[in-house]
Amino acid sequence: MIDVVGVGADGWAGLSPTSRDAVESADVLFGSERQLDAVPGTAARRIAWPTPMLPALTGLLDEHAGTRRCVLASGDPMFHGIGVTLTRLLGADAVRVLPHPSSASLACARLGWALHDVEVVSLVNRPIETVLPALTHRRRVLVLAENESTAAELATLLLSRDLGSSAMSVLEQLGGPRERVRALPVTDWVHARDVDSLNVVALEVRGHTVSRAPGLDDALYMGDGQLTKREVRALTLSALAPSPGERLWDVGGGSGSIAIEWMRTHPACSAIAFERVESRSATIRTNAVALGVPSLVVRGAAPDSLSGAPEPDAVFVGGGATQPGVMDACWDALPEGGRLVANAVTAESESLLLQWYSQHGGLLRRLQVHRGEPLGGFTGWRPQMPVTQWSVVKNEKETA
Repeated sequence: MIDVVGVGADGWAGLSPTSRDAVESADVLFGSERQLDAVPGTAARRIAWPTPMLPALTGLLDEHAGTRRCVLASGDPMFHGIGVTLTRLLGADAVRVLPHPSSASLACARLGWALHDVEVVSLVNRPIETVLPALTHRRRVLVLAENESTAAELATLLLSRDLGSSAMSVLEQLGGPRERVRALPVTDWVHARDVDSLNVVALEVRGHTVSRAPGLDDALYMGDGQLTKREVRALTLSALAPSPGERLWDVGGGSGSIAIEWMRTHPACSAIAFERVESRSATIRTNAVALGVPSLVVRGAAPDSLSGAPEPDAVFVGGGATQPGVMDACWDALPEGGRLVANAVTAESESLLLQWYSQHGGLLRRLQVHRGEPLGGFTGWRPQMPVTQWSVVKNEKETA
């Protein structure tokens, strides 16, 4: 059994008797330098985490198997903390977690915010753009800061997105003797240099923001024209039906719009885009950062690059369907109950989808959008290219 003890900015004084006993009775204490310094000297051997920690974690724990081991964590170890990692590696029965109030709980207590109404985004070891999908008008957001520079970087990001009228507060050393809460205009935070590294940023977002709903404006995407247009994109995401925690393969990524909007539906959704043209791969990465999903993975051409990729819950084939082996490889990789959606705009790819439909059933439909555009002094309807779409749940015969 490994004890995981949450330690707040109030250090030893803030620990419960049970948490103190776990620390005092340990043979080995693991933690960051700051966490180890927060508890008094004991007979335990003290081991500071190396950087990076995760690759060394299992080895360090195994090295001291058979001893009473205690891991020190920040706040609530199960809230973006090491407790999550340890229970995943060792199982819940092998870990006893003794939490301290999380920084999010303390921040909401200071601000008078309802915790269940607040979106929490961690920027620890994540790019600043990760926060973008959470920035919606009138939304309250708590950002777990990476370090003392996070507030300035967030302020710069808000200004770049015309969200400078948002309310912004920085809460430092929450629960400790050096606690400080400051609310300043966004512009003032850009050059703030006196922020403690242990901080949380609170935002009340004000301004025009990008919706999380699928079907974003085409103009938000850079690219060479290889883009699933917004109306078809919305219908495609509806057919793919993303759920929190699911993974998408976007085969023939183009501008990355399907993978990006899949990931924007929920922070736990992930995606891998497969694209054979290197310039488009670079564009996908650029679009992913700009739209707040910098963790989107981009790999090379299908079918070769599909090998070794984590198993998908859904697959979208938006390009390259007629390339030998692509459809077969996608189908073979899809688990039972997984969804596959393929769009075709050429006669050749449409013919291929008809063959797959005849073999596996599913739903076959043709989509065409007409957009109103100026025609002299009037308005006329300009048709977009028709799209044939085949969608299917593997091993679930449909004829609708």
